[in-house]
Amino acid sequence: MFWYQQPPRNSLKLLVSTSTWAQNSYEQGYSETRFKISRDDDDHFVMTIVNVTSKDEATYFCAARDH
Repeated sequence: MFWYQQPPRNSLKLLVSTSTWAQNSYEQGYSETRFKISRDDDDHFVMTIVNVTSKDEATYFCAARDH
């Protein structure tokens, strides 16, 4: 699972990637303390933004790939 952020009038930025078999991998400038990834089960992931500010205004996308 890949999570992206697209701020207004900007391009997509990868925030974090995760999988059922590996730890979350955060891109520079993003951390687990603010962008928490949880799993309901092996197929469902949820990203929660902690302490949201106006700087977090963006459209967020998730993308999955199947091996």
